[in-house]
Amino acid sequence: MSDNETSDDTTPRTDGSGEVEETTPKRSKRFEALDEREVTKDGFVNEWPEVGFVAMESPNDPDPSVTVEDGQIVEMDGKTREEFDFIDRFIADYALDVEKAEEAMATDSLEFARKLVDINVPRSEIVELSTAMTPAKLTEVVNHLDIAEIIMAMKKMRTRQTPGNQAHVTSLKDNAPQIAADAAEATLRGFYEVETTVGVARMAPLNALALQIGAQTGRGGTLPQCAVEEATELELGMRGMTSYAETVSVYGTEDVFKDGDDTPWSKAFLASGYASRGLKMRYTSGAGSELNMGQAEGKSMLYLETRCILVTKGCGVQGLQNGGISCIAIPTSVPAGVKEVAAENLITMMADLEVASGNDQTFTHSEKRRTARMMPQFLAGTDFIFSGYSAVPNYDNMFAGSTFDSYDFDEYNILQRDLQVEGGTKPVDEETVLEYRERAVKALQVVFEELGFPPISDEEVEAAIYADGSKDMPDRSVSEDIKAAEELMEEGVTGADVVKILAANGFEDIAENMLGMLKGRVAGDYIQTSGIFLGDGEFDVISAVNDPNEYQGPGTGHRLEGDAWEEKKKVRFAVDPEDI
Repeated sequence: MSDNETSDDTTPRTDGSGEVEETTPKRSKRFEALDEREVTKDGFVNEWPEVGFVAMESPNDPDPSVTVEDGQIVEMDGKTREEFDFIDRFIADYALDVEKAEEAMATDSLEFARKLVDINVPRSEIVELSTAMTPAKLTEVVNHLDIAEIIMAMKKMRTRQTPGNQAHVTSLKDNAPQIAADAAEATLRGFYEVETTVGVARMAPLNALALQIGAQTGRGGTLPQCAVEEATELELGMRGMTSYAETVSVYGTEDVFKDGDDTPWSKAFLASGYASRGLKMRYTSGAGSELNMGQAEGKSMLYLETRCILVTKGCGVQGLQNGGISCIAIPTSVPAGVKEVAAENLITMMADLEVASGNDQTFTHSEKRRTARMMPQFLAGTDFIFSGYSAVPNYDNMFAGSTFDSYDFDEYNILQRDLQVEGGTKPVDEETVLEYRERAVKALQVVFEELGFPPISDEEVEAAIYADGSKDMPDRSVSEDIKAAEELMEEGVTGADVVKILAANGFEDIAENMLGMLKGRVAGDYIQTSGIFLGDGEFDVISAVNDPNEYQGPGTGHRLEGDAWEEKKKVRFAVDPEDI
């Protein structure tokens, strides 16, 4: 073979007998190594706009337009009123500021996008017009922003000035002692809300009870939720076992709405049932749900999600859990998908709604990618950076796992320390955590005993104090616990009954906190947009009303400084240099 000739490794060869010998192409060892990386296990697809496999800027998205006659929107985004589907009609009639609509729609979208990142333009000026914009207009505005600009805009546009975080506290075994202990730890770590759900539906009352007791042990005022079927969820709230809900879903196409036997009007009616009983309510949506159902109408995920946001606004609900949520693997499979979930969070803020900004379901095998996915919300700060940071190992997370879980506590705290960013958690020491885990599970033990439920043994108490997850817990009789859960509901046990039991058995502090939660539900202050309790023992509510985001550049808005910054610095394995 001459110097100018090369070997073709794909050419079939013979073994000397004339038989053809199969060969494989010789491969780059670098590409072989890259093929073994975790990111190659993720699902990626090319764009297919005709069916909705496109995150942003689909050629099928409508152009923005509006016509108002006699105080009514008669044309919107290229459709006349006669052509509206029920989502269009609901948005036109209930979600938009009709008096400002024509003015808002006449603004240049690029110029308005620039105002979003201009520190000299206050949030109030943006909201005055953004709440009058149609879905197509909002989408067009945000499509002008790159990811750094989306982060800048979110920093200014979130409703509450103080960022926060929410935790998932669940158990693969629906183990109530474990849930109580983990809830106490989660609230000590700084989460303003804790959410549980069930593996077995009928266990919901016990899980809710355990979560409430644990949450009020770690830091009084943490809002608890038990995500189950709506009628049960509402009744648990009315009983004082929970304080908020966020699992009422809305969708961006009429066909998907109808598949769920729902309309925007029925969702609004359901939300009023929660709010009228003093329960905080967020809806849930997220890019990809319509495509998952095969009914995306060829529109971009961002445009359809913007319709969901405005349905939420029209229903009068104070906030929205969005950012991909349970469909996160769909937007993140296409180009600009992570940018899209940040964009939908921003549009929620532009609609003047609280946002729990996703990051709550795992979607990738790549450590780098899962961190990158949450960074826009982490850096900007949102009302709830995670709508479910898993405060338990992901094997115990009954919401299908979270972007970050309990094994990431230290690294998440260090990210806050590295960047001087408020991420909604704080370092804790082992001794304090064990103390509060013990107090929570012993309080639950007493309540079970007084209510005549299957006893929580001292062995279970000991296990729950030190457990990492349900694998470390003794098995309980599921059938007996289900009977207890049914008895709790049938006998009308309320939060007030639990308060009495706790107070009579040496747990006055937890009883006081739980009573504070019940009083808070009667007052209803925390159902204001972005409402939370500060967790300072006084049950002071902060919300978009009394803690509005006033960021306008350096030196303004929420700054991580003072005692809060000193607390963030104290990660448990930092050493004093003079001790080295």
